[in-house]
Amino acid sequence: MPSSSTSGTSRGGVGRFSAFTMRAVARMSRARWFIFLRRVYQYQNGPRSDLGSNPFNSAGWLALELGVIAAQMVITTTVVATSTKERPAWPLLVWVAAYNVGNVLSLPLLYWRHQHSSSARRGGALSDDPEMHGANDPLRNSSYLVDKARAFLELFFAMWFVMGNVWVFDARLGSFHRAPRLYALCIGLLAWNAVVYSLPFLLFLLLCCFVPAVGYALGYNMNSASVGRGACDEQLAALPRWRFKDPDLPRDRDHEDQECCICLAQYREKEEVRQLPCSHMFHLKCVDRWLRIISSCPLCKQEFS
Repeated sequence: MPSSSTSGTSRGGVGRFSAFTMRAVARMSRARWFIFLRRVYQYQNGPRSDLGSNPFNSAGWLALELGVIAAQMVITTTVVATSTKERPAWPLLVWVAAYNVGNVLSLPLLYWRHQHSSSARRGGALSDDPEMHGANDPLRNSSYLVDKARAFLELFFAMWFVMGNVWVFDARLGSFHRAPRLYALCIGLLAWNAVVYSLPFLLFLLLCCFVPAVGYALGYNMNSASVGRGACDEQLAALPRWRFKDPDLPRDRDHEDQECCICLAQYREKEEVRQLPCSHMFHLKCVDRWLRIISSCPLCKQEFS
C-alpha cells in the first residue's frame, strides 16, 4: 500500500509539473516579444514585404533603436571627456570618434524610416521595392538614396568592427593599463556589435531548433499558439468529460460520430472523452491538446469563450 501511494504521488507530481510547463510555454508563445521575433524571422526569410509590414519599422523598435544610439553617444562622449590623460598604443580615440559619427549619420535614416512607415500605415501598402513605383515617383528616388546610404553605413560599421578588434585585442602591445577606460569602452561597443551581428543566427537557433524541440517534447504547437489564443485550464475544466461506454453512441449515427476525428480512432470502453458546447465529442487528450492551440471545435469550427 505505501508503494502504490508513493507511485501515485510521484505521478501526480509529474502531472502537475507537465501542466505547469504547458501553461508556461503557452504564455511564452503568446507573448508580444515572441510574436515579434516570429515576424522578424518571417520578414527576413520570406518574400519582400511592404514598408509598413517591416517589424523593424514599428514604432516600438524605432524607439528602441533611438534609445540605443542616444545611450551610445552619451556614454562614449562621457568616457572620452574623462579620459584625456590616457595614452593608448592604438588610436582608440579616432575609432570611438568615427563610431560616434556613424551613430549621428544613423539618425536621419531612423527619421526617414519613421516618416515613411507612418505614411504606409496611413495610406495603405507602400512597397519598399523600387520596381513597384513609377520611374518619376519621388518615393522611389528617396528609397533608392536611403538604401544606398544604409548600405554604406552598414559597410562602414562592419569594417570599423574588424578594425576595432585588431586595435583592441592586439596582444603584442598589451597597453590596457595605459588607457583602461578607453579599452573598456571599446570592448563594450565591440561586444554589443557582436551580439547585433549574431542576432540572425541566434534567431534561427531559437525559432528553428529550440522551439520545435520544446514543442515536440511537450506535444504543443507553439507556432500555431502564437497566432490564435487557445483555451486555458479553467475553460477546459468547465467542459463535460466522462469515460466512454458503448451505448453513448447509437448504432444508427454516422461513422464520423463513432470515432475521434483528431486521431481517427474509434472510441473504446472506459476511454476518457470530452464534449464541446457544439455537442461534438472527442478523446479527452486529443481535444485538450487541440483546444490549447485554438479554442474552436475541430469539426464545425465553433468557438467557445
